[in-house]
Amino acid sequence: MVERSQKEVWRLTPWLMIALLLANFVLMAWDAKTASEQRVIRVWAQAAADFVQSPVTTVSAAVTNYFQSFANLRSAADENDQLKMRVQQLEVELQSRESLRTENDRLKSLLQLKEETKYPILTAKVIGRDPSSWFNTSIINRGSMDGVKLNMPVVTDGGLVGRIMAVGPLTSQVMLLTDDKSGIAGVVGQLGTSNALGVIKGTNEKELVEMRYVPGSIEVQEGESVFTTGQEGIFPAGLKIGEVVKVEKGSATTTHSILVRPGGKLNQMQEVAVLLYEAPQPQQGKFEQTLPNAAKDDKKRR
Repeated sequence: MVERSQKEVWRLTPWLMIALLLANFVLMAWDAKTASEQRVIRVWAQAAADFVQSPVTTVSAAVTNYFQSFANLRSAADENDQLKMRVQQLEVELQSRESLRTENDRLKSLLQLKEETKYPILTAKVIGRDPSSWFNTSIINRGSMDGVKLNMPVVTDGGLVGRIMAVGPLTSQVMLLTDDKSGIAGVVGQLGTSNALGVIKGTNEKELVEMRYVPGSIEVQEGESVFTTGQEGIFPAGLKIGEVVKVEKGSATTTHSILVRPGGKLNQMQEVAVLLYEAPQPQQGKFEQTLPNAAKDDKKRR
C-alpha cells in the first residue's frame, strides 16, 4: 500500500471536500421534492433535456414539414391532372349528348316532314361533300337498293336542297340548288295565285341562288317565299325552295334580278330525305304517233 505524506494529504483535502459536497448535493437533490411531489433532480433533468430537445425537435419538424409539403404538392399535382382528364371526359360526353340531341331533333323534323308530305320519303345521311368550286354536290348513304332513282328530289325540314344526279347500289350523288347547272321552275308566293314565275339557277355560291325571268311588271318583295311549280318535269309542285333576300327591280320590258336564300341550310345538312317521287312521263301525242319513226318505235316496244 502506498503511503502518502502529510503534505500530499493536505493538497488533496480541498478536492475531497468538493467531491463530498457534490455528493451531498446530489443526494439532497435526489431526495428533495417539489410541491407537486416530483423529485427536483428529475425536474432539472427534464429542463436540461428540453433545452437540448427543443431546437432538435424544431429542426426535425421543419424538415418533416418540408418533405410532407413536397409530397402533398406531388399528390395535388396528380389529383389536378386526374381532375383535368375527368373534365375533358365530361366535356366529350356533353358534346356527344348534345350532338345526339341535335341529331334526334333533326330526325324528328324529318319524321314530321314524312307525315306532312303526300309523297313517301327515304331518310339518308350525308356522308360526303364535294370540296371543289366547280361542283356543288353531296353524297348520301342511300342507293338503288333502297329505291333511289335519278332526278328524285332531296329535301330537309327547311325545304328543297337538290336532286339525285347519280345512283349507285349503296350511295347516291345529290346535285344541290347552288350548282350552276341546276334549273328549277319556281314561283314567288303561293302557287296558283301568283304570276311571279321564273327559273331558279345556281350561282356556285354556298348560300344564295338566283331567280331569273320574273317579269318586271309583277311586284316582288323581300322576305316572300319561293316554291316549285313542277313545270320543269322533275320536281313536284309546292316544295319550298327558300326566301327572297334581294330584289333588283325590273321594268315593263326587263325582268327582275332576284336572289333567294335556300331554306334547306345546305352548308349544315347532315340528314336529308329523298322523296320517292318520279315525274310523270309526257304521253306521246297523236301527231307523234303518226310519224313513221314513232310507229316503228311503238311496235318495237310491243
